[in-house]
Amino acid sequence: MAHQSALIAQDIEAYLHQHQHKSLLRFITCGSVDDGKSTLIGRLLYDSKMIFEDQLAALEADSKKVGTQGGALDFALLVDGLAAEREQGITIDVAYRFFSTEKRKFIVADTPGHEQYTRNMVTGASTADAAVILIDARKGVLTQTRRHSYLVSLLGIRHVVLAVNKMDLVGWDQGVFDKIVADYRAFAERIGLEVFTPIPISGLGGDNMATRSDATPWFDGPILMDWLESVEVEDDLRAGPFRMPVQWVNRPNLDFRGFSGLIASGTIKPGDRIRALPSGRESRVARIVTLSGDLDQAVAGQSVTLTLEDEIDVSRGDVIAAADAPAPVANQFEAMLVWMDDEPLPPGRTYLLKIGARTVGASITDIKHRVNVNTLEHTAAKRLELNEIGLVNLSLDQAIPFEAYAANRQMGGFILIDRLSNRTVGAGMINFALRRADNIHWQHTDVTKASRAALKAQRGQVVWLTGLSGAGKSTIANLVEKRLHALGRHTYLLDGDNVRHGLNKDLGFTEEDRVENIRRVAEVAKLMVDAGLIVLTAFISPFRAERQLARDILEPGEFIEVFVDTPLAVAEARDVKGLYKKARSGQLKNFTGVDSPYEAPESPELRIDTTAIDPVEAAERIVAWLEGRELDYTI
Repeated sequence: MAHQSALIAQDIEAYLHQHQHKSLLRFITCGSVDDGKSTLIGRLLYDSKMIFEDQLAALEADSKKVGTQGGALDFALLVDGLAAEREQGITIDVAYRFFSTEKRKFIVADTPGHEQYTRNMVTGASTADAAVILIDARKGVLTQTRRHSYLVSLLGIRHVVLAVNKMDLVGWDQGVFDKIVADYRAFAERIGLEVFTPIPISGLGGDNMATRSDATPWFDGPILMDWLESVEVEDDLRAGPFRMPVQWVNRPNLDFRGFSGLIASGTIKPGDRIRALPSGRESRVARIVTLSGDLDQAVAGQSVTLTLEDEIDVSRGDVIAAADAPAPVANQFEAMLVWMDDEPLPPGRTYLLKIGARTVGASITDIKHRVNVNTLEHTAAKRLELNEIGLVNLSLDQAIPFEAYAANRQMGGFILIDRLSNRTVGAGMINFALRRADNIHWQHTDVTKASRAALKAQRGQVVWLTGLSGAGKSTIANLVEKRLHALGRHTYLLDGDNVRHGLNKDLGFTEEDRVENIRRVAEVAKLMVDAGLIVLTAFISPFRAERQLARDILEPGEFIEVFVDTPLAVAEARDVKGLYKKARSGQLKNFTGVDSPYEAPESPELRIDTTAIDPVEAAERIVAWLEGRELDYTI
């Protein structure tokens, strides 16, 4: 490195011991475009003597080649690594950098300023303990300053520096600084950001960063590095009730069984009584095991393995909590959601929700409103687009232990994952459990699905026919039901047009309404399967995610997907109902195959090529498949 601690040369073991036991602060820099975030981080790396000799040489060469400082060192180039970033002079992706001082270690995330990269900023802020919000002294508080400040507040970051940068370009005018601080304070109070520390700086010159500047005799607050080294971020978590999400059941041999994880809040000692959630079983802590030996006490922020006095069932994703102050458990929530996918969010579609080490099925049941983060206005919304933030109701397929995000970020923060592509599509913060989550319970019934099916001498199933309009789904489904009825099977046919006369007559044909249409039909089909019926459905059901929803709510083997495969040209040539003609003329919007997509099944149980066989033969093939699959109709 260009500079190093003298302790390394004197006593390397002492240096390593000191370095190992330094506290770690994760923080982000954010603000509007060209406020100097990358320059600030580069200057911090330079002033903390964390640049290697070859890096410094490369920086000098790059500064002359692509720098913006007339050949002088351009510290932003230490962080802006992407070619597109250097060409445009902006930050696109989140850049993480590590540095340390004699007092502390740091991981800093340089987050983008552009509105279109809001999701990247959320990613960087999700693990941060503190935030440095930059403002260009020449421009004052801008729209993107307010946007990022709102996101910082939303994500629960309570330790904030307001770094008024480029003060050298306004002559270190105290009046300019005071006005910016007053403007920002007025906005911060509106978003609940009650405490922040304003500092006048020059990222390029290093003023009031690692050393106090002679240019600001009127400023008596802390300089940036002193604030970063001294801010305390762990006290609140240690004071809370004990929570540890289980990341791993540690079973190296027959004589040891422990539960490993990062303590999210509180403290724990051997002998303390705990409760495993969501099961509710209780025990006491026998040992606190670490690689360096057993501990007498562990606190928030430490990764440990707990052994218990009793053999109780605890799995990955469960939470070990204080028995006298357990975390709540629920399956329905109100939450703030940041949508991070190019495809918009329609209510009703199912996703995977990951919270801690637990992954469960989830769906957005309602979008209560969308937040305009520039004006803080709440507006009605039926969907969320990329980078939009909304207040939503969330329903899970099983109850989970949780905390409100405002009280515990690790226990209240989650991500949504697309079931088919495995993309992370959203990040959310739980506000509270909905009251109906506690008030609505499954009512036990003595007559079961198995007994109903046994009475009918068959197994309840759903035969789900999907395909383009005009493919022949309804015709084939009707013939299948007639054949099964003749064989003495108990059936019911749910047809796409018929259910829109009653159950779904309030729905249109937007993507959101199509999702809700299939969700309702899937739930009705599930009830009919519970009654022991063979259910036939004939729906376009254009989206794989909704067909997967129908499959997921049924038991294995109960959902049979039949792809009625008809080329668009053939289906349009039939046009029995005249729908394609209306769609082509613009009279019918959102019509599948014309101006709305159809996602063909990738691995259906059956594929029917209607260009090769007629509806009668297609129906016989489906019946034969059903009879052969469940020939003896055992339950």
